[in-house]
Amino acid sequence: MRKRATVLFICTHNSARSQMAEGFLRHLSGGAVEVRSAGTEPGALNPLAVQVMAEEGIDISGHHAKSLDAFLQEPFNYVITVCDDANEACPVFPNARSRLHWGFPDPSRVEGTREERLSVFRAIRDAIRARVEQFVAAVPSEGDRLP
Repeated sequence: MRKRATVLFICTHNSARSQMAEGFLRHLSGGAVEVRSAGTEPGALNPLAVQVMAEEGIDISGHHAKSLDAFLQEPFNYVITVCDDANEACPVFPNARSRLHWGFPDPSRVEGTREERLSVFRAIRDAIRARVEQFVAAVPSEGDRLP
C-alpha cells in the first residue's frame, strides 16, 4: 500500500485562502491526500472564511493558524503557495518534491459592508475550489504522484 500524497498550502497569515484550500483538498480528495496549511506570519482564522466554507458543507471552524516553521522538516509531495507575498517569502521549501504557486487575492483586505466582504470571500472560495478540483482530478487513483 502506498503512502498518501502530502500537500502543504502556504499563505501569509494562514487565516483564509490556505485554510479554504486545505478544507477543499481534504474534502474533495476523500482522504487520498494528507493536507496541511501554514502561514509565514500566522494570524487567526478568519470567521468569514469559516462561514463561506460552511455554505459549501465544509467545516473548517476547528482549524487554527499555524506557523510555517512547524513544517520545515516535514517532507511534502507538493508545497503550494496561495498568495503572492508567501510566494516571495518562501521561494524554496526544503523537503518538497514540487513547489507550485496559485495566486489568489486576499479577501481579508477588502473593506465594505459585511455582505460586500462575504461576496469577495465567496468569489475567492469558488476560485480556490475550482483550482483544487483540477488538482484532485489529476491525482492518479493508485499513487502519490500529483499534478
